[in-house]
Amino acid sequence: MALARALAIEPQVLLLDEPLSALDAKVRSQLRDEIRRIQLEVGTTTLFVTHDQEEALAVADRVGVMSVGRLEQLAPPAELYTAPRSPFVADFVGLTNRIPARIEGSTGHLLGGTVPLLPGSSSGPEAVVLVRPEGVHIAHDAEGTASVVSASFLGGHGRVIVRTPDDGLVTVQVPNTDVTGFRVGDPVRLSPRGDAALAVGG
Repeated sequence: MALARALAIEPQVLLLDEPLSALDAKVRSQLRDEIRRIQLEVGTTTLFVTHDQEEALAVADRVGVMSVGRLEQLAPPAELYTAPRSPFVADFVGLTNRIPARIEGSTGHLLGGTVPLLPGSSSGPEAVVLVRPEGVHIAHDAEGTASVVSASFLGGHGRVIVRTPDDGLVTVQVPNTDVTGFRVGDPVRLSPRGDAALAVGG
């Protein structure tokens, strides 16, 4: 493969600028994994530029998120996703729910439960907590005050969108085997799973 030969020539920095952007999803995924395999095998420092978040998280040892020419955060993929240091990173990387909360010290109270707050969070007393879809639990509840707006099967997982009593929308990730159990209009109860999250000013 030409890329493998190029990487093997000298220990220099390789720049890849949107190398997979014109490919269909299946080929893109296969080549992404192949690039990662070769890069690890050869050990060449590689700067991979992409607008595809999944691609960035999959191939990188560290991911840098930029906004208007400023580096917002540079961190390993898992840290970038689970511990964003700014509202921009939390909103930009992956899906995020903005849920009103009451803040007490390093704890956010929301959806009838609590979550630990990440460093840099708003001190409150009222704020918005940025919670990932997988950080919310959903359960059928005949007396629930929230209701299902839509339920989508997405292959490896499902996604349920719920309207809360304050007319907000919360996206919840569920196992793909569970998503068909939710119908539009079903009353449900939401609660936080307890994952750490960032609180920002309302």
